[in-house]
Amino acid sequence: MTATLLAVAHGSRDPAARETLEALLAEVHRQRPQLEVGAAYLDHAEPTVAQALGALGGPAVVVPLLLSAAFHTDVDLPARLAASPVPVTQAAALGPHPRLLRALERRLAQVGVAVGDPEVGVVLAAAGSSSAGALATVAALARDWSAAWWCDVVAAYASSAAPTPAEAVAALRRRGVRRVAVASYLLCPGVFADALHDSGADVVSAPLGAAPEVAAVILERYDDAVRALPAAARDLSGSRP
Repeated sequence: MTATLLAVAHGSRDPAARETLEALLAEVHRQRPQLEVGAAYLDHAEPTVAQALGALGGPAVVVPLLLSAAFHTDVDLPARLAASPVPVTQAAALGPHPRLLRALERRLAQVGVAVGDPEVGVVLAAAGSSSAGALATVAALARDWSAAWWCDVVAAYASSAAPTPAEAVAALRRRGVRRVAVASYLLCPGVFADALHDSGADVVSAPLGAAPEVAAVILERYDDAVRALPAAARDLSGSRP
């Protein structure tokens, strides 16, 4: 039996977040139509992780729809999976991954920002975390992106850390950057995504959402987790070689 891909999102009270997740999983299904795909939420929405696992009839690979490893991936989700009634393994968080940068570029292009424009400074705006490791991951991603394409990319955080997006936008303007874009390093719409529009940037991209690059990362994390299983527990018929 092929393991179900159970995508676990943070959850939001915003109906647009659920709609975005459903569109993202539809893209996952389009890319891998033979694979069974389900969804669950850590908070604010149902099904919960326990409810989703309880409804499965066989093994699952849980893919956290989180852009960096922190409390939810390292503590919260493993604790919930420990009570699973079916065999389950947890995949890695989605980020960091080069395909996510391509998805960010896709979203920036949709608001008129060309990759490599030397007159544009970019604020890579993440949700934020109390985890130093998660913040360092976002900062490293900003440095890598800047080195590859942009005149200047700085990391910022919508909560729990500094600088805020508004502070990062102001800092870029003080450096003489003529146009500032905020790249929303967020998966779904919600409070954090809405707040980015008050940052003072010239343009703000939409969250990553159902970008095909994000779906491809989800499938890659699933495949990696399946390959890590003991040989007796594998069924690779639903994954790529």
